[in-house]
Amino acid sequence: MRLTDDKLKQVDELIAHYPEGRQKSALLPLLHLIQKENGGWLSTEAMDYAAGLLQIKPIEVYEVATFYSMYNLQPVGKTVLEVCQTGPCMLRGSDDILAHIYDRLGIRPGETTADGLFTLKAVECLGACGYAPMLQLGPDYREHLTKEKVDALIAEGKAKAN
Repeated sequence: MRLTDDKLKQVDELIAHYPEGRQKSALLPLLHLIQKENGGWLSTEAMDYAAGLLQIKPIEVYEVATFYSMYNLQPVGKTVLEVCQTGPCMLRGSDDILAHIYDRLGIRPGETTADGLFTLKAVECLGACGYAPMLQLGPDYREHLTKEKVDALIAEGKAKAN
């Protein structure tokens, strides 16, 4: 794992946002950058590289990367469907949404379709309880989900892949 000179310049800019000796504060945005450059996931090598860039211990990176669902610790599909599974979403049918995705794509949370197009994740609260059930698709929230809306998202993901 090695970032390009342009990306390393971005790393320097990220670190410069924080006071001297507080470079660890750049960890979250650095992990986003490295994940994007590493095909959408953080390998152990990628996390170790992040630790080296910030001059911190690898365990400090692992603790953060394993805590947040926004970091993928294994390869993912081109489209990652992150379905909220906390109380309000469950009460409004997120379990039915997960079951429907399984019926349509044949994957359970933590799995990727054989064609590499979709990964399904069941995640903790995404902070949109009033719009349940919902999921995150990249940076976007998709709210008040129905089976029909999920079918449209799947079709959209397939269309983007072609």
